[in-house]
Amino acid sequence: MKQLIHFTKMHGAGNDYIYVNTLLYYIEDPAAVSIAWSKPHFGIGSDGLILIGAPTRPDADFSMRIFNNDGSEAMMCGNGTRCVAKFLHDKGMTDKNPIRLETLSGIKVLQLHLDEENKVEAVTVDMGEPVLKEPRQFGVLGGRAQDYAITVDGRSFSGTFVSMGNPHFVIFLDEDVEQFPLEYYGPLLEHHSVFPQRCNIEFAQVLEDGVIRMRVWERGSGITLACGTGACATAVAAHLTGRATRQSDIKMDGGTLHVEWSETDNHILMTGPAAISFEGEIML
Repeated sequence: MKQLIHFTKMHGAGNDYIYVNTLLYYIEDPAAVSIAWSKPHFGIGSDGLILIGAPTRPDADFSMRIFNNDGSEAMMCGNGTRCVAKFLHDKGMTDKNPIRLETLSGIKVLQLHLDEENKVEAVTVDMGEPVLKEPRQFGVLGGRAQDYAITVDGRSFSGTFVSMGNPHFVIFLDEDVEQFPLEYYGPLLEHHSVFPQRCNIEFAQVLEDGVIRMRVWERGSGITLACGTGACATAVAAHLTGRATRQSDIKMDGGTLHVEWSETDNHILMTGPAAISFEGEIML
């Protein structure tokens, strides 16, 4: 039987998803729905689908599942978690601050920053500790975490592996990242044999003011305007390679995120905006 489902289109720094409250609506095949709804012109258009629901563990307040626009399920999305926090607070589903959100890469703690109208304008996400020492555990066939060289189509790239609950390979370029052919090298690196489970690829450049300009090719989504876990991975890689301190502003196509790598507990704190684009209903 068909049902009319209410959805909310949201974005964090331009990284946009379709959000559905599964406490109200049942999505039987979220992978297929994500593919269909994410298509521009033929669907709603997005980087994917995020389902908000009840947690499966007692130490979490809510849960989220993320499906890319190719139907693959993602472990974690930093921009998506911030938007979930805004969804939950602004729609009156909780008054908790912080919110503990269950994801496939563990519980994320979301600290809400409210405006004068008591609406969420920004969120700080405790992303946990980056994983650096064991690339194998997130689908990499051996190798060092830093200065790992990969060759595609005759060109060698040296990068740093960082897992933020999902795998990232961060490459700092000596050339202008704005002009770099991301659409060509991104998919070649994502599907390289060294990444059996594929990988998110970041291309970055440190600007004169110390801001890090980053462009991203996301596993399962392609070029996106922003990637929260990618921003965190880039900040970690920048510090590990002596390019930045433990605090960085990561400028992406869709906006800038502030990332702090705490010396106290080794956790990554990511702060950035969350916004509602529009609401709608769609028949499924």
